Amino acid sequence: MDLTNKTLIVTGASRGLGRALALELARVGVNLVLSARTPEPLQETQAHVSRLGVKAEVVVGDAAVAQTVQEMVMTAQSLGNFYGFIHNAGVLNPGPLLWELSENQWFEVIDSHLNAGYQLIRQSVPQLLQAGSGIAVFVGSGAASSNLAGIGAYAVAKAALEHLARQLATEAPQITSFVYRPGVVETHMQQQARTAVGGGSQVLHRVFRGYQQQGILRTPQEAAAALVRILTDNPRSFHGKIANFP
Repeated sequence: MDLTNKTLIVTGASRGLGRALALELARVGVNLVLSARTPEPLQETQAHVSRLGVKAEVVVGDAAVAQTVQEMVMTAQSLGNFYGFIHNAGVLNPGPLLWELSENQWFEVIDSHLNAGYQLIRQSVPQLLQAGSGIAVFVGSGAASSNLAGIGAYAVAKAALEHLARQLATEAPQITSFVYRPGVVETHMQQQARTAVGGGSQVLHRVFRGYQQQGILRTPQEAAAALVRILTDNPRSFHGKIANFP
């Protein structure tokens, strides 16, 4: 698939995998609407992307809020050839067991993954259907299929998000919708898990510090490049499915 001069929304683009995705997409000629909650690192991503010769705009705000996502879609349309989104934003809040999580911690995780995914669908899918095609990529996780003490809210949110992606694939088959699981990537979430506090912290320390000690962590650039290869090769083969890091 030729993505040159198409416009994609990338959430969680201020750092880690989101920033790496923005740069890899820019290298294949994609114009970008970059979103995150923190303006300064998001603007840094924009500057890096712009140096690669594509158009890039930023929308600062919470992707679980309808008005924020409306602005993303409107900005994407203004750039031209709006083609879809990659939903990468998310919060972990690791450490506490389920009953130790505050309501704010719980809802922050659910909002960042699931409700933001819903808002992206709600605001962008009508436009993509009108155009007749598009892509919707949801960054998933192996945590959606397993249980580990201390990241319960995250696992629940990812499981629901992956189901949401399959639901979209069923209801809007014109749009290529799939989950991308990047594997174990060295990001801010990994650092949080290695230093987590709470009832599940000892388990998280053992597992996540183990990843680091074993040297199995992938870089954000490796994970981003793998997804872009899928998008420029045959993304339709993963419609309604999970694409795992090769």
